[in-house]
Amino acid sequence: MEENRGGHGLTEGRILSIWMISFVALVLLPSVFRVSLGISHFYVKILIKILEWATLQIEEGVKQQKAMALENLISTGIIQRDETPMEEEVVGRCQGCFSLADVMYFSKKGCEAVAEDEVTRRFSSEELLSWNLLSRTNANLHHVSWKLAAVWVTGILIRYCLLLPFRILLLVLATTVVGQIPNGRENKPQRGSICVANHTSPLDVLILASDGCYSLVGQVHGGLMGLIQKSCMQTSQHVLFERSEMKDRHLVRKKIREHIADKAKLPILIFPEGTCINNTSVMMFKKGSFEVGGTIHPVAIKYDPRFGDAFWNSTKHSMMTYAFNVITSWAIVCNVWYLPPMVKEEEEDAVHFADRVKAVIAARAGMSVLPWDGGLKRKKVKETFKEEQQKKYCQIVIENGSVGNGNVC
Repeated sequence: MEENRGGHGLTEGRILSIWMISFVALVLLPSVFRVSLGISHFYVKILIKILEWATLQIEEGVKQQKAMALENLISTGIIQRDETPMEEEVVGRCQGCFSLADVMYFSKKGCEAVAEDEVTRRFSSEELLSWNLLSRTNANLHHVSWKLAAVWVTGILIRYCLLLPFRILLLVLATTVVGQIPNGRENKPQRGSICVANHTSPLDVLILASDGCYSLVGQVHGGLMGLIQKSCMQTSQHVLFERSEMKDRHLVRKKIREHIADKAKLPILIFPEGTCINNTSVMMFKKGSFEVGGTIHPVAIKYDPRFGDAFWNSTKHSMMTYAFNVITSWAIVCNVWYLPPMVKEEEEDAVHFADRVKAVIAARAGMSVLPWDGGLKRKKVKETFKEEQQKKYCQIVIENGSVGNGNVC
């Protein structure tokens, strides 16, 4: 019995040694010297081939079953919107006069907003044109063919039995080793500046931190997020606020100015949207980040949804559930673009500067630009938004001469 126990102990020691050597050789050393072994790229290429094959299998299965077309299997929205702007539709209906038919334009827009508004769907997972073989999405498609079902089951075994334990072990070992590395690494962007990026996931911070170290601006959290924040505060100086302090804009701007004025501190990373958006759009940038002065370094982040859903729907999933979904996905593939630095022009206010930076980020990432505040996820629409539409319509009517001339259709 003692010999067996000794043999088991020796075997476990060898397995642990193999894991440690593999980790150092395949992960740690390439990261230190910024060398890519091509393993992740090779893995992604294989996944792309498998997903393309799965798409063909689904298309063939749908044709054989004489069912609806593939594009109809995946819902892309409840309604089909008419994107004609107010100026064209209202003016084109009755040139130079007020028309009671104008009421129909606003009624139609109101019905569209009730059925499916532009804001709410930005806080749901991005729709895919085909199935990515993840058991959490569109699982009914595995019935299309037995080949597809076999690949789907194999994928479940690989993700949960191989990738999941490997990623957990990798996370534990990586955080342990990184914690022993002293400070003094090069940073991007340079100190004394602000880095702003669109926000999809808590992973945004980890992805950008792989290229350089940043100080973060955010709200103090509890639970798992709070534990992570406390750990981060031990390695770097971040600008964190209590919920009550976040409402004091002068205090926030003051702390940010003091931080970027100290050239010994890391550059600040800010997500001006203030919440996670579903990887399809860039919503309103809050102006506070653009009022403190200094150089702004825009960064565009775009995830590839074919390999996994990086979006965190905080109203639906807890942090633990989200983390589990991430580490059991195929992979998290992300494109990051570091854009040229931008500064506020002399006669430009903070709002227009924020919009200009937002437009540059959205254009580079291939995302749509929305004027809406991400805070609408939990708050009601401000009265100012309603007043803007009223003023816009009044301006159209005035410019066409219908006010004061008695022209009514």
